Amino acid sequence: MSTAVPTRPRMVGPRRTYVIVASQFNAAFVQGLVDHAAKELNALAPNAQILLRQVPGAFEIPIVVQEFARQENIHAILALGVLIEGETSHARLVAQAVTDSLQRIALETRVPVIHGVLHVENEDQARVRCLEEEHNRGTEAARAAVQTAQLMVDLKARF
Repeated sequence: MSTAVPTRPRMVGPRRTYVIVASQFNAAFVQGLVDHAAKELNALAPNAQILLRQVPGAFEIPIVVQEFARQENIHAILALGVLIEGETSHARLVAQAVTDSLQRIALETRVPVIHGVLHVENEDQARVRCLEEEHNRGTEAARAAVQTAQLMVDLKARF
């Protein structure tokens, strides 16, 4: 596990809209990601509008992300979920499909899509990344969303 955590970006002043699309599967772990992401978004962008939409599982995340990415005035989307390895290859296949879809959506719509759908080997790994403070991927996703949204605003203003 990488211990390099993105630094906290400066606070953002203008009103921005961030969307969190979260899986309901592995609910306790995903809720930890959502709680940490929302807390960090509120700290970094106190004027932001934060929308939360929940979907049944990780596989359903991309379709909802795509719909939001096509809307006006969405500055970044955080896709949050937890896939825990089991006895079959199902989690790995879903993780790959979600990853590919989220990247495609971001590139096609030019809206930052932050990939916070974790694929872990066991519940201990999920606990460290979702419920604890030190390496919380929800916090990291929020920081990436704010930084990337600001960069996109800057690039659009420049060109």
